[in-house]
Formats: sequence, C-alpha cells, structure tokens
Amino acid sequence: MDNYTILVVEDEEAQRQALAGFLKNQNYSVIASASSVEAVKIANEQMIDLVLTDYKMPKKNGMEVLKEIKKINPEIPVVVMTAYGDVELAVQIMKEGAFDYISKPIEFDELEIIVKNSLERKQLISENRELREKLYDKYSFEGIIYESTEMEEVLNIAGRAADSKASILICGESGTGKELIAQAIHYSSPRKDAPLVSVNCAALNENLLESELFGHEKGAYTGADKQRKGRFEQADKGTIFLDEVGEIPLATQVKLLRFLQEREFERVGGNKTIQVDVRVITATNRELQKMVEAGDFRQDLFYRLNVISIKIPPLRDRKSDITTLVSYFVSRFANENQKDVKGVSKEGMDVLLKYGYPGNVRELENIIQRAVVMTRRDIITTDDLPVHIKSPKSELELPKSEIKSLDEMVKDLEIRLITDALNQSDGNQSKAAKALGLSERNLRYKLKKYGLK
Repeated sequence: MDNYTILVVEDEEAQRQALAGFLKNQNYSVIASASSVEAVKIANEQMIDLVLTDYKMPKKNGMEVLKEIKKINPEIPVVVMTAYGDVELAVQIMKEGAFDYISKPIEFDELEIIVKNSLERKQLISENRELREKLYDKYSFEGIIYESTEMEEVLNIAGRAADSKASILICGESGTGKELIAQAIHYSSPRKDAPLVSVNCAALNENLLESELFGHEKGAYTGADKQRKGRFEQADKGTIFLDEVGEIPLATQVKLLRFLQEREFERVGGNKTIQVDVRVITATNRELQKMVEAGDFRQDLFYRLNVISIKIPPLRDRKSDITTLVSYFVSRFANENQKDVKGVSKEGMDVLLKYGYPGNVRELENIIQRAVVMTRRDIITTDDLPVHIKSPKSELELPKSEIKSLDEMVKDLEIRLITDALNQSDGNQSKAAKALGLSERNLRYKLKKYGLK
C-alpha cells in the first residue's frame, strides 16, 4: 500500500490531521492540503493515486476540485466528503465522475473500505491496459480509436450523415483526425465501393490546384502536353475529400461553388461541360466564418460546404481517449519495430494524461513511436518520454507577454513537430512525412513555406 499516494483536501485543520494520520497508519503516502486551489496544483505537478476532498471549502468547492482533477487525469479516483447528507448533491457528485461520496462525521471503517475499493479499481484499470489491444473492435470505427463520449457524438453525427448526399464540413485543430472521419463517412456510405479521392488544398499553388481539381485540356498552359482528368472526374460516383479547404484561392472558390450548385464544371482551358456525381467532404483547421467576415472566403461557398458540420474536439478535451490511443500505438509500433514493449508504467501514463497535446493525436502518436523505439525495457517509463511533456505547465498556458495570434502559434507548432520528426528520422523526409501523417509533397511544401532544411 505504501506505493499509493493520497491527496487529502480539507480546510479544517483538526479534520485534516485526523484523516492524514489515519491514512498514514494504513501505510499510504499522504499529502495534506488546506487549500483547494493548492490541491489542484499539487495534482497537476505530482503523481497522485486518490483525492479525498471536502465539499464545502473557500475559493473552490469539492465539485470544482473534482472537475479540475478529472481534466488533469481522468483516471484519478476522487472521493468527496460533506457534512450535508443531501441525496441530490450525492447524485450530482457521482454524475460528475466521483468514485464515491462519504458523509461527515467520517466513519473510519467506512473510509477504509472506500479508499481500498477506489485504489483497487485504479490498479485494475492499470493492469488491464496491456489487454486493451484485444478490445479495439469495441473502440474503433474504420481505424478511429476512441472511448470518450465526445468522439462517440462525433461518430454518431458522421454515421447519420453517411447515407446522405449532403456536403460535410469537418472542423478541428491539426492532428485531430479529420481525414479519418472523412474515410469513415465514405466507407459507411452507399458510395463505399466507388473511389475516395483526397486533395490537400494547401500543398498546391492556385494554378496547379484548379488543374488538380478539375483537370486540363492539352495546351491549356505551358507544360500541358496532354489532356488530364481532374480529381472530381476521378471521384465520379464516389467521394472527394478537400483537406485544408480554407486555403483555396478565391478564383478557385468560384469554380467549386458552381460545381456544388450545378454539379458540373469545365477543365482548365476547355469549354466542354462535364457532369459527375461526387459527394464533397471538406476539412479545415481555420475559422471559416471569420474568413468570410474578412473577405477571404466566399459566404455562399461556406454555406454550401457547411450543410452538415462536424467538429472534432482536441485531445486535451477528451482525455479519456488517451489511454486507449496509447495502448493502440504501443502495440502498433512494437510490432512494426519487432520490440517486446508491453505498455506504459503508471508514472509514465500519469505524465501522458496530464500533457496538453497542442499537436493532438498526431503528437501523441509521435511521442509513443519515439518511446517504443528508444526504450531499452519492455515497458515505457518517464525516462523514455520527451522532456517537454514532463513539465506540469501546458504549452498553451503562455505568459501574457508571449501570447501570439492563432496562425503564429500553429506555425510555431508545425515547425517544432516537423523539426522533431526530421531529427527522429535522421533527415529522411519519407519517414518524417509518414510519422507526421503527411504526404511527402505536403511535407516538402511546408519545408519550403517555413524555410526549413
């Protein structure tokens, strides 16, 4: 039992000392705090196995402590103490994710049982991580690994939209898995036997993008030595996925709008009208509504694309997915690298659950891939994890003097992730692109865009 650390949060000194003394006599390590604010900080900075918190406290009550602990690490069990035997309050506390609820005055026999049960449950969860790869059929949908109610809702919308012909706009930060959702929609639709054609709109300049989408006739421009069918023709009877649709130039937006309205277009340099049956799914990490207001994106096109909207929450807002994703990535990269890596240590998982993941699932994937490759043990420990994720401060919590625009922060993050991927692959662009989930062409585009070598 001395391996378990319990955080006691109680503003009344006599009660705090009594609880801490009792738990120490049970051979637990105990951290006692009189401040709910300080307690949340402790949970963010140290390895905690159980939180025992009073309900009625200044600044933050027990419910607020519970919610913040669950944001830090959803696997930490929380037991809430209160002097008020309110059944409705107890129900509310349990709905918010508390392991249990205990009334004051505390009966130590009852407390001993609750503490033991909560820690046994936590230990069981930890031990079962190695077996999670056997449960992927339950948590995966066309390659999507999830467990959270947030992703359940995303896939519920995607599933209901799959059978329709309506255009779908998928929004979310870079690395959240927008293309996987698009694939899930296509392969769950009546079009699943027809092509799914993907285009990264940010990787091509204006002239090339229009030709890529709609094709060109022979002689349409210098170098066009033969007729070429575009992606819309290639996707006939199927689906076209336009990633980073916010990067499409205004001139090309007009042609895309016409297709969505009339289901027809002409190749570049041609005058023959071509009609195809294509379902359009788009994705963006930008705020298209703000681009519309700024005049950078056509309002009529935005409404045509946004018939059904799917917003994928960032990984930091669905932390219950992290454990499942970690187990999947460990198994996958262990097999790829022929290493006998079974999982992640308790301390390592605690670090992974507390980190903010500005790069989302893609960043988590890169972290686990690196850890599997670098570890010399059969289990990943904190020593195998990057230094920057071990800091209790989220990378998004910048001092006010360092706050940048969203575009600047995205640029900085992309540069860091690309640089890390290239370093880990010894400069091999093909391997780096695969690790980042990019095409080699898209990686080369970003290297040129940011002036990286």
